[in-house]
Amino acid sequence: MTETQKDRPWLIRTYAGHSTAAASNALYRGNLAKGQTGLSVAFDLPTQTGYDSDHVLAKGEVGKVGVPVCHLGDMRTLFDQIPLEQMNTSMTINATAPWLLSLYIAVAEEQGADVSKLQGTVQNDLIKEYLSRGTYICPPKPSLKLIADVAEYCYQNVPKWNPMNVCSYHLQEAGATPEQELAFALATATAVLDELRPRVPAEDFPTLVGRISFFVNAGIRFVTEMCKMRAFVDLWDEICLERYGVEEAKYRRFRYGVQVNSLGLTEQQPENNVYRILIEMLAVTLSKKARARAVQLPAWNEALGLPRPWDQQWSMRMQQILAYETDLLEYEDLFDGNPAVDAKVEALKEGARQELAQLDGMGGAVSSIEYMKGRLVESNADRLNRIEKNETIVVGVNKFQQGEPSPLMGEDGGIMVVDPAVEQEQIARLNAWRAERDEAAVQAALAELRETTKAGGNVMPASIKAAKAGATTGEWAAEMRAAFGEYRGPTGVARGISNKTEGLDDIREAVDAVSDKLGRRLKFLVGKPGLDGHSNGAEQIAFRARDCGMDIEYEGIRLTPEEIVKAAQEDDVHVVGLSILSGSHIPLVEDVMNRMRSAGLGDIPVVVGGIIPDEDAQRLLGFGVAKVYTPKDFELNRIMMDIVTLVDPAPVAAE
Repeated sequence: MTETQKDRPWLIRTYAGHSTAAASNALYRGNLAKGQTGLSVAFDLPTQTGYDSDHVLAKGEVGKVGVPVCHLGDMRTLFDQIPLEQMNTSMTINATAPWLLSLYIAVAEEQGADVSKLQGTVQNDLIKEYLSRGTYICPPKPSLKLIADVAEYCYQNVPKWNPMNVCSYHLQEAGATPEQELAFALATATAVLDELRPRVPAEDFPTLVGRISFFVNAGIRFVTEMCKMRAFVDLWDEICLERYGVEEAKYRRFRYGVQVNSLGLTEQQPENNVYRILIEMLAVTLSKKARARAVQLPAWNEALGLPRPWDQQWSMRMQQILAYETDLLEYEDLFDGNPAVDAKVEALKEGARQELAQLDGMGGAVSSIEYMKGRLVESNADRLNRIEKNETIVVGVNKFQQGEPSPLMGEDGGIMVVDPAVEQEQIARLNAWRAERDEAAVQAALAELRETTKAGGNVMPASIKAAKAGATTGEWAAEMRAAFGEYRGPTGVARGISNKTEGLDDIREAVDAVSDKLGRRLKFLVGKPGLDGHSNGAEQIAFRARDCGMDIEYEGIRLTPEEIVKAAQEDDVHVVGLSILSGSHIPLVEDVMNRMRSAGLGDIPVVVGGIIPDEDAQRLLGFGVAKVYTPKDFELNRIMMDIVTLVDPAPVAAE
């Protein structure tokens, strides 16, 4: 009997990195020993946004959501005893992608690797950063130029590397419908390819097109999500052939990695997340035509905090069981010719084409950032409304709430907690690095980078020189800021009076009553201290507050505690809301509260939202915070009434 030929499994990864380069290295080597077949590196927010660990904006953020990498020494430690020539490494990095790739190449050369054999991906998608994730530095046009620099350099020197990973993952987390996710991602890809086209000989352009990859989200509606992936395959093939004239089918192949939907993970009954993750994985693996090249799964407890090694192992085993125990990889596509699937795919493609035509009419993705941001905020508001109204059922959240306590929640709260001492230890290592390096060589390398940037040249060769000389992440990014300027993306929350008032009459009456007592409109400041760019929660709170008739102040992400307190004072606000999802809530909120009291604003109520363990919530209340909200508090209308009550504790709604 002839044995059935099986397809090769996808790359099995976990998204990992925390605390320090040494701790993350131990985690990577442990995961590889357990059967992981590729690496997916999570960097901390200072590294992602181009700040060294001792910068004022890095306070409380070092090592929280990923690993801090300030210089070549950190990168060297991160990949110690991991042969990079044999590895496939994905690095979730965007604004600082040229720099982190430079450090990676420098370490590979130190290992004696043939750089032309390096395989992996830098995310390097700045457009979705403006729309959803917030780790951008420079304005759109220079950011596009830097993306093209990386792609051009890789095409010439690291041909197996994916220099740009169009990332629709965060678009879905920001509220995108499947049609919007398709269209906004493809519009980003065409913007990048249009920028790249003049950079290479026409005959080589198809090869470069073939190196563009995608990073996609898979939600719980897995039939729709599977159809979305098939639509991606068809639309990308269509664009490559019709728009760019790419004749060879292999260069038109839709190549993507995936992380399934962290947005859908619930704090309530978190053990249910295991089933959600499995179902979502099926959407990107069942259809051979649209199967992911690499899959990374969140852990069941990521709605609570940082997963432990065992939690990551459990998610990895889920992939391994599907890939190695089942017969999935023995069959051709299971859905070809299915009329229901074909109809859904065509409907998604048509919706995406309409959205793409709209974007093209506005001048493409770069010119449409504000429009896309507004669409995402509105779509996310609609999604949350459906959950609040029980039109969308989320098990354990708005239905079937009663259940047994989870035995998986141990004495440690079921999560890993980063030691606060990590930050000072990282700063000490950074200072030691600066003291020991050849300062003249560093300054010479930075001067060369400055001149290259000024002349409009490709920044990669000079960045690699700076990496080898010992320059830091903050120093590299400072050169980019000096050359191109900084950028503040649109918030997606209009300041004008809203007409979205359905179901809000009681709250609006309460807001009006309090405003009459105050002698002016109730004013609510929503602030995001620190570097956390996950702005969905803040946007939705500001959006709903505006709909309820409040006068809102929301200036977007990446503010210092000092800036927030100054805004509260200058704008004479009645209540302050702080949103932090990166785990830095303790030091940042404490700083805000101390500054509020010093400024004579101690009587203004402060509310805080984020992924906040119960123990931390009690500490925040001890700082003087009035209310703490976590993902389990999904009823935005209740939060709005809380805010009204905090400003005027009298039962004004009944007056």
